[in-house]
Amino acid sequence: MDKVLGDRRAIALFVLPTLILFAAIIAVPILLSGYYSLLDWDGIGEGTFVGLQNYANLLFQNTDGFGKSVVNSIILLLLSVFVQLPIALALALILARGIKGEVLYRTVYFIPVIMSTVVIGQLWLKIYNADYGLLNAMLGSIGLDSWKSDWLGDTSKALLAAFVPILWQYTGYHMLLMYASAKSVSEEIYEAARIDGATGITSALKITIPLIKPMIEVCIIFAVIGSLKIFDLIYVLTRGGPLHATEVPSTLMYKSIFDQYQYGYGSSIAIFIIAECIIFTLILQRAFKSE
Repeated sequence: MDKVLGDRRAIALFVLPTLILFAAIIAVPILLSGYYSLLDWDGIGEGTFVGLQNYANLLFQNTDGFGKSVVNSIILLLLSVFVQLPIALALALILARGIKGEVLYRTVYFIPVIMSTVVIGQLWLKIYNADYGLLNAMLGSIGLDSWKSDWLGDTSKALLAAFVPILWQYTGYHMLLMYASAKSVSEEIYEAARIDGATGITSALKITIPLIKPMIEVCIIFAVIGSLKIFDLIYVLTRGGPLHATEVPSTLMYKSIFDQYQYGYGSSIAIFIIAECIIFTLILQRAFKSE
C-alpha cells in the first residue's frame, strides 16, 4: 500500500477517471457557458461576438426582472438559513439523544428528500389550489374563511408559499447530516456533563452544537448554494410568476434560453449564478475560519 501511495504514476492513474468525469460534466459546460455569454446567439445560426454586452444588459438594463429575481433568491437564502436550518438542527439534536421511535422519525423526515421534485411540486400545487386545495379546505373547516387565498397567484404570498415545499423537502436532508454528526459525539462527554449537573438543553448548547460546528458550516453552505440555484420546485409551482413574484435567476435563465432563444444572455445569467455561489461560499468559509 505504501508503495502505491508513493507512486505518482499510480496516483495519477486512479485520479484520471475522476478528472475526466469532472471536466466532462462540470468544467467544460462552465467554459462553454462563459464563451456563449460573449455572443449574441439564438442557438441555431452563427453567433455574433458582443463581448460583455450581455452582462451590461443583465446588470444595468434590468428589463426582464433580473433584479427582482436576485432579491427573491436572497430572500430564499435567508429563509433557508434562518428558518430551515434551525428546524433541522432542533430535530437532529432531539433524535440524537435516543428518543423512542428514533429510527422511524429519522426515516419519515428523510422521505421527502428522496421523492421526485416534480412530484412534490404537483402535490403542493394541489394543496395550494384556490378552488379545491387542501389548505383552503382546512381553513374553511375551522371557520377561517377570511384566510383563504390564491396562495400561488397572489404576488404578496407566492414566494413564501413556494418556500414551504422547499422547507418540507430539504429539512430532512440537513437534519440527517447534523444528526449523524451529533451521534458521533462520545457519550462519555455527556456523562461527565450530567455529573456536573448539566441539563439536556445545556449539553446541546455547550457540547453538541460546538462539536458539530463543521457540519453546521457544511449545511449552511449547502443551503446557501441551493437557494441561489433553486429551479425545479419554483418552475413546477409558479414558473416564476405571478408578475415575477417568485422569479429566480435560474428560471429567468431557462426562459431566456428555451423560450426566447437568447442563448448568449441566458448563458450570462448562468455565469452570474456560478459566480454568486462561489462568492457566497468563500465569504462563509472565511467567516467560519476567522471565528
